[in-house]
Order: sequence, then C-alpha cells, then structure tokens
Amino acid sequence: MFDPVSLKYDAQGLIPAIAQDHVSGEVLMMAWMNAQSVAHTLETGRVTYWSRSRQAFWVKGETSGHLQHLVEMRVDCDRDCLLVIVRQDGPACHTNRRSCFYTAIRNGAEIEIIAPDP
Repeated sequence: MFDPVSLKYDAQGLIPAIAQDHVSGEVLMMAWMNAQSVAHTLETGRVTYWSRSRQAFWVKGETSGHLQHLVEMRVDCDRDCLLVIVRQDGPACHTNRRSCFYTAIRNGAEIEIIAPDP
C-alpha cells in the first residue's frame, strides 16, 4: 500500500507536483504538495495542493470552478517529484489560460503563445 510519507520532501515538507492533461499530455501547471495534500488527493480524486503563500491547503478549482480531477498520480525515480495526470475543467492557470506555461523564449525574446480564455 502506498504511503505518502515514503516520498522525499524538501526541508519545508513539500514536493513539486506537475499537472498534465490526461488526453493531450499538455503540461498545465506546477505546484507544491505535502504528505497531507497527497493523501487528500488520492482519497478524494480532487487535486489538492499546498499554497506556500497562504500556508493552507488549496483544492484546485474550489473557488474558480476550474477543478482538477485526478486520473493517475506517478512518482519519479528519485521519489522527489510527482506527475499528477488530470482531467482539467476550464483553464488551469490563474491568468485564465489553459496552461501556466504560456510564455516561450524564442530567439532571445519572450513570446506569449497561449492567450487567455475568453
């Protein structure tokens, strides 16, 4: 049986979690989890992160309605990073974009490659 405590957390008790769309494979965002948010995500199927700025749990989409539904959680080879494969309702980014990775660096310039949803 999987135990979230078996993961390798940083000095603050956090582990990076990369959210990826289950159909397209698109990387949607990166956020932090602790052992309790990992356990809550696995128990409820609603992806739950740890907000470093608010020092509180953050159920993705709880206020915006842009929920992340867990499809599968994967642990990397070093056990110090998670891949959270999700079904995303609406935009994943707080800027109202599908992905937080909407800026590309091309030929030394930053270029916005994903516009906000209308």
